Amino acid sequence: MNDFPDQAARELVTVALREDLGPDGRDVTTLATIPEDQVRVGEIVARGPGVVAGGPVIAIVLESVAGLVAASAPKVEVFLADGTRIARGDVIARVEGPTRVILMAERTILNILSRLSGVASHTRRWADALEGTGTTVLDTRKTTPGMRLLEKYAVRAGGGTNKRLGLYDVAMIKDNHKLAAGSVAEAYRLVHEKFPDVVIQVEVETPAEAQEAYDAGARFIMCDNMPVPVLRETVELLRGLGEPVEIEATGGMTLDVVADHAATGVDYVSVGGLTHSSPIVDIALDLVD
Repeated sequence: MNDFPDQAARELVTVALREDLGPDGRDVTTLATIPEDQVRVGEIVARGPGVVAGGPVIAIVLESVAGLVAASAPKVEVFLADGTRIARGDVIARVEGPTRVILMAERTILNILSRLSGVASHTRRWADALEGTGTTVLDTRKTTPGMRLLEKYAVRAGGGTNKRLGLYDVAMIKDNHKLAAGSVAEAYRLVHEKFPDVVIQVEVETPAEAQEAYDAGARFIMCDNMPVPVLRETVELLRGLGEPVEIEATGGMTLDVVADHAATGVDYVSVGGLTHSSPIVDIALDLVD
């Protein structure tokens, strides 16, 4: 993958190191026990299976810590590219340089790498469950504050697709917007009039509401919490209306039932849990002889 969000990663690392090293940028244990001139090799190793994501963070954290302590940045060799399936014992990367820098950077590297790999691993399970169906798994805005671009990158590393990045790039008309505007049609008209170049998606709960959204001009429709038979009816309705419509299913989605939803012919299923409920991948950093 070549679309790693470098700037977002650097901003996150700055905040994370400030949390870990405090206002003076110090690790009192390491600074007391490790000679300034000691150089060691460390390996970043998977302690469990999954999909790796976030490899570029390793060098960013090490460079940042080196700058804080006026030391040279350790050399980094990444063996497993983001998106690679990993097993327990796999060496993801090797670092070599000042021991102080390696140990002061360790937890920040692992926190970010484990988190992003967890998102990628979780996404991979959904992508595998949908393989061959023609349906794609999408993420949502239910991300960790400050980590959205990185977590959405991890979704891509796991075989998923990003939906909107925020409230600015795609309009989504939901229940509260319909209520405030008076109707689906009026909400659609107001958004289109104000932001004519922005894609508009409308959330619907019934086939009749899907018809109303289509008649208003919507060609990107999200079916929310529909039972599979109702979802199938809605898809068949929208597919028969003439113009192409992108259809997304969301709500109550699990790996056990996602194939049934995909079989209705939807283009996408969206899963907030890709980013808000992914367990980490256990990853460690071990100094070696």
